[in-house]
Amino acid sequence: QVQLVESGGGSVQPGGSLRLSCLVSGADFNVADIGWYRQTPGEQRELIASITGGGSADYKHFVKDRFTISRDNAKNTAYLQMNSLKPEDAAVYYCNAGTRIGVYFYPSNDWGQGTQVSVST
Repeated sequence: QVQLVESGGGSVQPGGSLRLSCLVSGADFNVADIGWYRQTPGEQRELIASITGGGSADYKHFVKDRFTISRDNAKNTAYLQMNSLKPEDAAVYYCNAGTRIGVYFYPSNDWGQGTQVSVST
C-alpha cells in the first residue's frame, strides 16, 4: 500500500509563500506521477498541479505562474512551492501518486492526511 505524508502547511498573509512536501513510500517513486490537490469544506477535491516521473509539470490556470511543483527522487519527496498566496488558496492540500496521461491525472485510492493552508490578514 502506498503511503503519503503531506507537510509544510500553515497560516500566512496574502502575498506570502509556503512550500509543501509530500513524502511517498510503498511505491517506486522514480516512476510515480504525483498530483497535488486541494479541498475546501463542502467542495470536491480538485487537482491543481501534477508532475510525471520524468519531471514534466502541468498546472491548472489559477495557480500557474504562482505555484511550482517539483520532485526529489533521492528523497522520495514531491514539493509544491506556493508564492503570492491569495485568500482563495486556503484549503487542505493533498498529494497523490497516480497516473498522468497527457494533461489528465488519474489519482489512486491512496491519500495522505493532508496539510492545512490558511491565507488571511
